[in-house]
Amino acid sequence: QVQLVESGGGLVQAGDSLRLSCAASGRIFSIYGMGWFRQAPGKEREFVASIAWSGGSTYYADSVKGRFTISRDNAKNTMYLQMNSLKPEDTAVYYCAQDGRPYSRGTHYSESEYGYWGQGTQVTVSS
Repeated sequence: QVQLVESGGGLVQAGDSLRLSCAASGRIFSIYGMGWFRQAPGKEREFVASIAWSGGSTYYADSVKGRFTISRDNAKNTMYLQMNSLKPEDTAVYYCAQDGRPYSRGTHYSESEYGYWGQGTQVTVSS
């Protein structure tokens, strides 16, 4: 059974940095694309970033481009989201997700492309 466990969230001030981790288990990690989404209070869940199964391609929402970096360590079955220059509008529950299909290509902006989700980790940025 696939499990995705996020960690690294917390309360920080504007301008600070955080690194989120997503530890995966239950199937071969290295052949599936991964993504980060977030959901702020009262808003729909939105795409943040995605990374191809090979790690060779990454995609970002415009709102985080240049501040966030997605990466993966296939040897550790773990994906990361380095978040720098955090803003209050980055406050949300952050979810990691794993592609439903192996070796898939594309940007993976859509939630429907993901087959498994973590439980989420809260990130709160104070002004």
